[in-house]
Amino acid sequence: MAGDWQMTAPEHRRRALVPLAYPVYFELLAGVTAGIVNMVWVARLGGDAVAAVAVATNVENLLLGVILIAGSGTTVLVARARGARDRAATRAAVRGGWALWALITPVVAIGGHVCREPLARLVLGGDGPSLVLATGYFSIALPGIAVFFAANVVDGILKGAGDTRTPMRLSALANGLILVLDPVLVFGAGLGVRGAAISTVLGRTVALACGLLALRRNGLLWTAGDGVPVSGLGGLGADLRRTAATGLPMSADFLIRMTGALALVAVVARIGVNEVAAYGVATKAMYVATMAFYAVRQAAAIHTAHLLGAGRDERRAVGRQALVLSGALGVAAALSLLVAAGWIMRAFGAAGEVADAGALYLRCSGPYLILLACFIALGGVFEGSGGSPALVRITSCGVVLQLVLAHAMSGAGLPGVCLAMALSMAVQCAAITRMYRRAAPTAAVDRTGG
Repeated sequence: MAGDWQMTAPEHRRRALVPLAYPVYFELLAGVTAGIVNMVWVARLGGDAVAAVAVATNVENLLLGVILIAGSGTTVLVARARGARDRAATRAAVRGGWALWALITPVVAIGGHVCREPLARLVLGGDGPSLVLATGYFSIALPGIAVFFAANVVDGILKGAGDTRTPMRLSALANGLILVLDPVLVFGAGLGVRGAAISTVLGRTVALACGLLALRRNGLLWTAGDGVPVSGLGGLGADLRRTAATGLPMSADFLIRMTGALALVAVVARIGVNEVAAYGVATKAMYVATMAFYAVRQAAAIHTAHLLGAGRDERRAVGRQALVLSGALGVAAALSLLVAAGWIMRAFGAAGEVADAGALYLRCSGPYLILLACFIALGGVFEGSGGSPALVRITSCGVVLQLVLAHAMSGAGLPGVCLAMALSMAVQCAAITRMYRRAAPTAAVDRTGG
């Protein structure tokens, strides 16, 4: 106990962020691993099968941005209610998350299934064997998106309650089942690409069932009400609107960055085919680092919302510690890529000119990664405190600037693209730093409002 009293405030906040962040990191890493596992088994079916699963996975990544409205919004609202020890507000936040899930899911799952062939044609750009395979994958995966969306809401509730370890375990469970089921269904049952989709949905379904049990044990499953009125919060419609208003900016931020990354591929394509391949492989390798930044961001958002709910405005202090933690991770990532870029490219299966171009890109990406780490970390503070709309504006302008600069500097090859990314991110960091400095100073806030 004496050690806790002797611990400095920065040390205390850092210790609060790290336990929240590292399970999130391994959860995100496990999610990427699931896609890799599917690709490894499907690769044995040929190039058309790989193309089908690859585009289907990209579509699913975009759809993740849609359900983030419910998942992220619920996380922030539950964390804030937990800080205030307000059971009624907690119930309202959970209800709002599930109501938003019920509103979004049928549109995506049913609409996606009905439009599966046009969707596959749109992302593949034409006819061919891969179109048939992608359509078959979508016929399973898009209705199964209901499970994926529900799991995201469960994760959001648990994280808002301060539990990031259970989502990590659930993700590991789902991916472990996919690892076992893939060879059985893809080859043993002869289902091919459809088997990969079925194994993914089944693995996630089991993990979702376990997640719902965890919520039930914590009394957070549906929170239909125990006779305690939700004073001043309104009904189900108000809960839904509150969750949507909180989560929409976070969802928009994710989708804008995803769109920008896809648009950047077109810019890189002007340089050459090898560079496009190198960029694709190198970007996947960089996910290992960037997921760590996003883990810190989620931890900062949860901690900020919790403190604000408790009547303590410590945005600046939490931001400083998130910045130190994520910045250190960014420096470590930049140094690792500088030293081991060639080995990393070979580990991801690249060879020859593609490996050389990718290694050069990774070595040049260090400044961008460090700046990205700082921007993402501070973003968590704004997400947790309701400042996400301003964050979206910065992201939107930054993505446009990045594309313009990349187009202008593409004549210098991938190093020119890296420089454009770093310059754009420097501008975004300057903008968010200005917002951060204008945030309320670290101080205790009277919880009674007096």
